[in-house]
Amino acid sequence: MRPSKFLQHIVIGATAATFIGAYAVNGDGSVPAVAEAATVIDVPSSTGFLNEAVTKAVVAEEAPGIAKATKAALDALTPSVRKLSHSGALEDAFGSYFAYKARHAEKVRKPYLYFVDYGLPSNQPRGYVFDMEKLSVVRGPFTVAHGSGSARPSELVPKRFSNRHGSNATSLGLYLAQETYGFSGKASGQRYTSIGLRLQGLSKGYNDNARSRGVVAHGAPYVTASRAGRSQGCPAMTQSLARELLPMLANGGMVFLFAPNSEWMAGDPWVSVADAQLESTGTVASTN
Repeated sequence: MRPSKFLQHIVIGATAATFIGAYAVNGDGSVPAVAEAATVIDVPSSTGFLNEAVTKAVVAEEAPGIAKATKAALDALTPSVRKLSHSGALEDAFGSYFAYKARHAEKVRKPYLYFVDYGLPSNQPRGYVFDMEKLSVVRGPFTVAHGSGSARPSELVPKRFSNRHGSNATSLGLYLAQETYGFSGKASGQRYTSIGLRLQGLSKGYNDNARSRGVVAHGAPYVTASRAGRSQGCPAMTQSLARELLPMLANGGMVFLFAPNSEWMAGDPWVSVADAQLESTGTVASTN
């Protein structure tokens, strides 16, 4: 568990004082700033660290269940995951997953979570699909592409993340997996086809333009078992994995794209809610 932060106490305190009961929201909030200062995130200036929606989302009676589920997932899955770029990566992913599921159980119709650690370089496996009911690794680690707008051609680790149209950058945060479709792309001047999976960005201000930007999960020939090329912001995987995994995730699975980026970690709404609820219960999470 990361150290207590001032804004988290504001969220918890404001909730206890002003709100009791359930309220379905998309939210916006705050989380500890503990990541590498070198990373950059492109977020509209209107995105705040705290607003009424997140205050209403942090409901005291939900915290024990979310904390218990998150800790169980960490205890079961951390030993099967390679060293990540940040000790809190899985905590943020699992906490966000269970926090969203607690608010919107009817939308989380599949038990699968596609997780990518973009703090790792593109020539290292950095993607996993977890079964969050069986608490098992379905596949992973495997290579995953990042957006061309997130790094220079010579850089293997993405440093810039954006929600803006035309940025060709990766967008961090929590997504709901929607329908599959016939994807068509271009690599090395040649057209190719693959299965595609449309994504609804749930982290307001950070990835909620994903659907209109055309950011999807798909297979691509520029992703191999040993190295991932660059996409236009899509978390692309090998063609064979896409055929296997994307139908499993479709229509109710979830996706979480992580990087040790201080601004995003401080502002993502679902990370904020999960961290506040974990802290309110005194849960100490496992780290790897």
